[in-house]
Amino acid sequence: MDRLLSEDIMTQIQALLTVYGLKVIAALAIFIIGKMIAKAVKAGIAKTMTKAKSDPILISFTTNMIYAALLAFVIIAALGQLGIQTTSFIAILGAAGLAIGLALQGSLSNFSAGVLMIIFRPFKQGDFIEGAGVAGIVEEVHIFNTVLRTGDNKTIIIPNDALMGGNIINYSTQPTRRLDLVVGIGYDDDIKKAKNILNELMANDERILKDPAPTLGLLELADSSVNFAVRPWVNSSDYWGVHFDLLESIKLRFDAEGISIPYPQQDVHLHRSACDK
Repeated sequence: MDRLLSEDIMTQIQALLTVYGLKVIAALAIFIIGKMIAKAVKAGIAKTMTKAKSDPILISFTTNMIYAALLAFVIIAALGQLGIQTTSFIAILGAAGLAIGLALQGSLSNFSAGVLMIIFRPFKQGDFIEGAGVAGIVEEVHIFNTVLRTGDNKTIIIPNDALMGGNIINYSTQPTRRLDLVVGIGYDDDIKKAKNILNELMANDERILKDPAPTLGLLELADSSVNFAVRPWVNSSDYWGVHFDLLESIKLRFDAEGISIPYPQQDVHLHRSACDK
């Protein structure tokens, strides 16, 4: 009796292995081959977009999205081979996705903002931008966040929604930039002499563009100084070099010519009352 029972169990096991073993092998084959194909498609798209000189940010974002979609399709196909009802499975995933989506509304808004950045391209990799209260060079744009590198080599990770939800200043889109400097002299100094010196310093710096021509004008009669607006145009790559050098040249030349750059000051007038006499 026991022997017959054992043989019956072995027969059932062999039957199960015959039926489901092949399905498991087929499912594994679908998953492995499908994953290899997904990687090959990802690499092919990346290669094509690279040859087309697409932005590295766009390449990374697009290929990762396509690979994730293909991998999800492969997994569903493998589960279907095992006999799992993929229709019900997809419905369960949809319901779970809805619940997760409601719980992760912030993450979804970051994802949407990332897609909008890829579509409208307010900046590209390597641009120097200012947004969400920080500034730096764009390193990468991920699905949920953007990575910036600051001038002092810090890494800043900004949620895409925070970046797209405010103003973005891109300093790298135009080939030229204008310096906006304010230079003050004392009320007792010679305005024309100071103006001639400023014009001469800008004319002698080869990095300052002749077209468009620099702007120099009397900006305001301030409380403690007479202020000039000094606004030369330079190539974007020369911006900070000219900024530092021009300010230093102005200070040294004004000192040599006896033109003062006054400190903030106030005149205090004392009046004696009849009680003080």
